[in-house]
Amino acid sequence: MCGRYAASRRPEDLAGIFEIEKWEPEETLEPDYNVAPTKEVYAVLDRPLKDVEDPRPVRQLRKLKWGLVPSWSKTPEGAARMINARAETVHEKPSYKRAFATRRCIIPADGYYEWVTGSGERELEVEGKKKRPRKQPYFVLPADGSVFAMAGLYEFWRDKTLPDDHPQAWWTTCSVITTEAETGPLAVSPADGPRSLVDIHPRMPLMLTPDRWDTWLDPSRTDLDDLRNLLAPPPEGLMRAFPVSTAVSNVRNNGPELLKELEGPEEGTLF
Repeated sequence: MCGRYAASRRPEDLAGIFEIEKWEPEETLEPDYNVAPTKEVYAVLDRPLKDVEDPRPVRQLRKLKWGLVPSWSKTPEGAARMINARAETVHEKPSYKRAFATRRCIIPADGYYEWVTGSGERELEVEGKKKRPRKQPYFVLPADGSVFAMAGLYEFWRDKTLPDDHPQAWWTTCSVITTEAETGPLAVSPADGPRSLVDIHPRMPLMLTPDRWDTWLDPSRTDLDDLRNLLAPPPEGLMRAFPVSTAVSNVRNNGPELLKELEGPEEGTLF
């Protein structure tokens, strides 16, 4: 799954990386080293601009809220539970199907946090029978230091309790797509830690390599069978993981020190 990640790149940097054509300076977010559900996050998307004659999609950097609210939902109360969409079922789940067909985005990150799960608890979690306890956190990121481009979906929701001109009448929300964790060896792994991502957790965010960005963002591609081919995991061996302080487990903690690599797991934790 993806329940926490770090995003410290400036919008100017993201604009260069993703060839952004439009972003609003007033939507600038501060670097966030402990992004949690329901926070505002950056998302890259291709969409025509409002109130212009040119119908072509424009590459935009937008500020969205993490936790998808389907357009047909009566309330936004379930957003915190809809931070992830499974790649295996995103094409058929009512909450995600329409967004998958026409509203795909990229959620840029430095990397994501995951907590080691014991083998027995891990099996129960895969079956959806048990929520895992927090253990030793690891930070997972591209070994070459490039942006971690997470496949995502976005949706618009209208709060009908507010007038049309109210600034909060429309919500734009998003969800991260997850897939099965890699079983192959990490590009760089800790001396006394996990050798692959699946040793940490059975799920991981679906990372899109640069050669797939344009295709993923193209809103003209709407055939669900064709789109399912875009959900293939990236090549193995691109990632590294290292242990970080358990301070990241508290969402109130937020700073670059959370990304400091530890020599080994903290005392009393797994691995």
